[in-house]
Amino acid sequence: MDEQEALLASSRIPLERWIKAHIGPVQDAEDILQDTWVAALEGLPTLRSKDAFLPWVLGIARRKCADWYRRQSRSPVILTQRVPEASVPGPEETFVEETLSGLPAPDRTMLRLFYLDNLSQREIAQALQIPEGTVKSRMHTARMRFRAAYPVSMQGGITMEKNAGTTLPPILPAYSIVWTDKPVFSVDCEELEGWFIVPRLGEKLVWGIYDLPSRRLDVAYAIQVTGPGRVHGLDGVSILAKVLSARSDFSQNDPVKNAVDASTGGQEEWVFIAQAKDGYTRFLSAEHVENGVHTISTFLDGDAFMDSWGFGEENCGAPIHRKKEGKILRQGCSISVPPESRLMDLVGRCDLLLNGVHYDTVCLMDLDMYQEGMVTEQYLNAQGQTILWRRFNRDDWAVDRYGKTWSALLPDNEQLTINGQRYVHWYDCLCLR
Repeated sequence: MDEQEALLASSRIPLERWIKAHIGPVQDAEDILQDTWVAALEGLPTLRSKDAFLPWVLGIARRKCADWYRRQSRSPVILTQRVPEASVPGPEETFVEETLSGLPAPDRTMLRLFYLDNLSQREIAQALQIPEGTVKSRMHTARMRFRAAYPVSMQGGITMEKNAGTTLPPILPAYSIVWTDKPVFSVDCEELEGWFIVPRLGEKLVWGIYDLPSRRLDVAYAIQVTGPGRVHGLDGVSILAKVLSARSDFSQNDPVKNAVDASTGGQEEWVFIAQAKDGYTRFLSAEHVENGVHTISTFLDGDAFMDSWGFGEENCGAPIHRKKEGKILRQGCSISVPPESRLMDLVGRCDLLLNGVHYDTVCLMDLDMYQEGMVTEQYLNAQGQTILWRRFNRDDWAVDRYGKTWSALLPDNEQLTINGQRYVHWYDCLCLR
């Protein structure tokens, strides 16, 4: 493989993700990808540094996407229907859509192309075949009309409040889970996988990891959406996650220490940019600080990002709408699934009694989707909020690291059997809003 082929091969996956993230997983995305490769091959001799190849080829892709938008603009329908509606829009999304629908059609077009489709003013001028100065004046008018009509104050970001107004108990409260015969209700859960926050303005919560069988709180987070965010031209929200507490008395061979280290990364803060779009929620970037160095990983960084933050094919994200599909069959602690399956499914309806409070929940199970050898139970209320999250490890998971099976490490913890394979309860997460 020569140097040119190596450059193209190393950039194909992030380039494909970038294109599909901007126009969606439509057939046209493949055509844009091929057009971008052809233009890159033709222009490669002009590239001064191979280190600049990825941003250079993304620039080509951006122009190809702009060409696509210009072609689509010949149909007036595409200008007002590019952004799919969320399955259950939150109040901010509802206000935005209602405000947009009340504006004159030219204003709607300007605002959608600029804020939702991420076109520059120059690209809008090209797409609509009008002068760029006209775009600027129309954009100003559209913004003023939108602000005047929008029913919520637009005074900037939100300041992180300590503990997000709630406090986690130091000891996991007693709880019981009673499986019922009541019909399993479908649910829309917009929470980000593993972090429980909904990527929408105004959202906040605290959550913590509790050791089992000691039931002690090992680490707690306050998480809040702090304002809008953008990565590689994709709009989302910025999320600040602060470590509120973490135990300092772990012994080196304490298995829970690894869970805490993995969740905190040894840091006091994380900053994420994430979004809910096309019926999925996904992380777009994650930033942390180590030895004074800020490290930012984005969805274009391949396995370096996907291993920790990505979810689904091409980081499509976790689906918001959940309904029982019958893929995971559960009878008590015995579970059967098709062989070699990585699945998420609603498996039953449960009465969850937590600290004396009753919750009517459905249980969403994840088998190996987030991480191989890991099974989770996520108890969701009818509003799609996680009340309790429980992790189980396959008995031989990371046995080389820990030196023992999990049934030997945690002999008194609850166990599940999945297709005859033993899984052991490791720790719980509790969420408060």
